[in-house]
Amino acid sequence: MRANTVDRWLRDQINRYGPVSKLSLFCTPTVLLAGPAANKFVLFSSALHLRHPPSSQRIIGEKSLLDLHGDDHRRIRGAILEFLKPDMLKLYIGRIDAEVRHHLQENWYGRTTVTVMPLMKRLTFDVISALLVGLERGDARDALGDDLVRMLEGMVAIPVNLPFTAFSRSLKASRRARRLLERITLDKKDKLEQDNASANKDLISRLLSLLNDHGEQLLTNEEIIDNGIHALIAGHDTTSILMTFMVRHLANDPATLAAMVHEHEEIAKKKADREALDWEDLSKMKFTWRVAQETLRIVPPVFGILRRALEDIEFEGYCIPKGWQVFLSTNVTHMDPSIFDEPAKFDPSRFESLSSTTPPCSYVAFGGGHRICPGMEFAKMETLVMMHYLVRQFRWKLCNKENTFVRDPMPSPLHGLPIKLEHYTSL
Repeated sequence: MRANTVDRWLRDQINRYGPVSKLSLFCTPTVLLAGPAANKFVLFSSALHLRHPPSSQRIIGEKSLLDLHGDDHRRIRGAILEFLKPDMLKLYIGRIDAEVRHHLQENWYGRTTVTVMPLMKRLTFDVISALLVGLERGDARDALGDDLVRMLEGMVAIPVNLPFTAFSRSLKASRRARRLLERITLDKKDKLEQDNASANKDLISRLLSLLNDHGEQLLTNEEIIDNGIHALIAGHDTTSILMTFMVRHLANDPATLAAMVHEHEEIAKKKADREALDWEDLSKMKFTWRVAQETLRIVPPVFGILRRALEDIEFEGYCIPKGWQVFLSTNVTHMDPSIFDEPAKFDPSRFESLSSTTPPCSYVAFGGGHRICPGMEFAKMETLVMMHYLVRQFRWKLCNKENTFVRDPMPSPLHGLPIKLEHYTSL
């Protein structure tokens, strides 16, 4: 992982043993699968339960979507999707627009060099803490941001709670974050009882306002807090990594950058001075989203998916015993030359007609099936708004000649991707 040779190791394993093979992972017997048929099998099978390192469960909580299946998973996922459905997403664009403008003004303007990855992580945290938790700028938000970083450090650590270990620091940070979300949840519950008009302003308020058939709160406070923690973690790293690697690629691809700039300038021509973007504007950013999709194909934030068999299950003549793990290598599919012509070449145009030219479940950057990423459209909004202002306001060059990255466990460019900035226009 740290040497970023995991993709090569997986390809060697598949070349040697085929697309179905056995190995041991996290001291558990595991089946390694690869290919579009395997993607479909894993992502759509109800007999396979999501599995992740035990450290993650203890940090996030037992009631998050990561650990639930069956009726509980459907109930909580349905509740979260109430916050993320299209007519609700349209209400959030103005807030995301304001957060992006503030972020650029505070952290990019007036500087000749910046380090992209930590800034992108700060932006995504500010957006999700405002819209998912309803936390305004200030000391509480800053403290939560610090705790979130510490929590992420222990997500795949050995789950031994000893002093001075990454896992111990993560658990302490998780407890602090949980206490903050508990206070926020109770405060919002009191306000909702007095005035239900604020029910749609953030995820926690929305979840508190949902009732079951008996008029009772649909989700318990524990479920709301655990899934609030999950939303903060899920929304923090993945989108920031996508935007960081888009910046990384655009530094050395003037043709793609020029096409993006043209798309966004055409949109800006029809906007009044300092007028926020809206849903119609985002729908016109088709080329920019193809660039994002191609970035996710080549450098997916999550390179594989882990499941556990709830029962004996068969795949292509092989029996996977109950209790065994199934590891799906999505990145191997993304870089398969029989599916994507010249897979190492950055080519956003391949997404103009992807569905008609490739086998189903070949591109699974956001997962699939009943566990497809519920925040996919939210992440898309964040990315498009940030890129709209970034490519119109700045030009940049990479500071490091060596353009490499490692995984720990998500991809991270060398030194966080420092760049030299040139201010192109003003906000």
